[in-house]
Amino acid sequence: MAGIFDIELHDGDSINQDESDDDIIENREDEYSHTTNVNTALESDNLERVQLSEQNVNEGREKTGPQDFELCKILGEGGYGKVFQVKKVTGKDKGSIFAMKVLRKASIIRNQKDTAHTKAERNILEAVKHPFIVNLMYAFQTGGKLYLILEYLCGGELFTYLDREGIFLEDTACFYLSEIILALQHLHNQGIIYRDLKPENILLDGEGHVKLTDFGLCKEHIEEGAVTHTFCGTIEYMAPEILTRSGHGKAVDWWSLGALMFDMLTGMPPFTGDDRRKTIEKILRGKLSLPLYLTSDAKDLIRKLLKRQVLQRLGSGPEDAEQIMNHNFFKHINWQDVISRKLEPPFKPSLKSADDTSQFDEQFTATVPVDSPVESTLSESANMIFQGFTYVAPSVLEEMCAQPRVVNARSPHKGLLNTGFSGSLRSLSSRSPDAHLRTASHFHQHRYFQT
Repeated sequence: MAGIFDIELHDGDSINQDESDDDIIENREDEYSHTTNVNTALESDNLERVQLSEQNVNEGREKTGPQDFELCKILGEGGYGKVFQVKKVTGKDKGSIFAMKVLRKASIIRNQKDTAHTKAERNILEAVKHPFIVNLMYAFQTGGKLYLILEYLCGGELFTYLDREGIFLEDTACFYLSEIILALQHLHNQGIIYRDLKPENILLDGEGHVKLTDFGLCKEHIEEGAVTHTFCGTIEYMAPEILTRSGHGKAVDWWSLGALMFDMLTGMPPFTGDDRRKTIEKILRGKLSLPLYLTSDAKDLIRKLLKRQVLQRLGSGPEDAEQIMNHNFFKHINWQDVISRKLEPPFKPSLKSADDTSQFDEQFTATVPVDSPVESTLSESANMIFQGFTYVAPSVLEEMCAQPRVVNARSPHKGLLNTGFSGSLRSLSSRSPDAHLRTASHFHQHRYFQT
């Protein structure tokens, strides 16, 4: 893929001009005593001796595997695996509906970057808990596959609603943007850059609230002022500093927010071309053209989010999201009501039941769900790469521990993982009249991560 972007940019296309004088960017490359006698300690009569077994090692952690879930529907699929709607058939949460993301180890392990991003996604979604971020419930593995069990978000993708409506009213966009901003702010506070914000990665729950998904392109451990150089994301929503590989930080997420806002209010991303090269050229050098029907506050916020010079971009400073939250476009927003989920969603999904899949593409949901067998399993040494993948959500453990019981011995244990419905999985849909911008192949080809 790298060769695709070894291009020369030139002036050729006619450029829509805006009153903004934004600069054009050129493409460029506790204490311990060492005197303690261990043998003496082991011979002490004060020690309790316990025979280790499955009953008392990591006691309290539910052992889960593919056999504990019944496949109901296919929600999406892609190069690395599938996403299923599943029903839990064992345990305290028997009968609960989840989304199960299945990834083939052999496909992931071929590329060191894919492996790193899969592990990072798993770790991020274990660590990050937020009202507007998808919850990871379980993670486990077999010899050939990785399984991520996520909360089932029956509202489907925000993309579906935007595709159906064409454009959103500003009040509608304001609702979704406010919840997304708080999700990104939480990630940034944890030192995480999201790097793949777009309508396909924003799911809605049964009430219509936002849940950010797909953490496969996130970058961890990014402190204030630090940059990374990985080329990743979806072209139409990529910040210029990613495209030029000049080093990027948290501000790339605010550029993507500006592109998403523009998309919501106009029906397409702000910079698009007939092919990748022209799209990149417009992102780096094109003038921003804003429709006359947008309010002055909406225009101002979009311009400030889509500043190519990072230091001029709203949200790029130490205040991060606070700069954006204080913008006049959100003057009617009570941010405490947002985080408390008190705002009324503009679209409430029309659902018949908790396992309704009507908001997902029938191309997948109408297909018989089969978790196909793996063609080969990894060696023991290769499998060590995924050591520590297993995870059970604290909420599940709390339910398991709700009943009083007698315990003779217990050893401490760790939990480790997470991801959204999407990942490398793509649903198929398009938004007219620019079908060349919205087809599944378009988004599949335009989502990259490289060194």
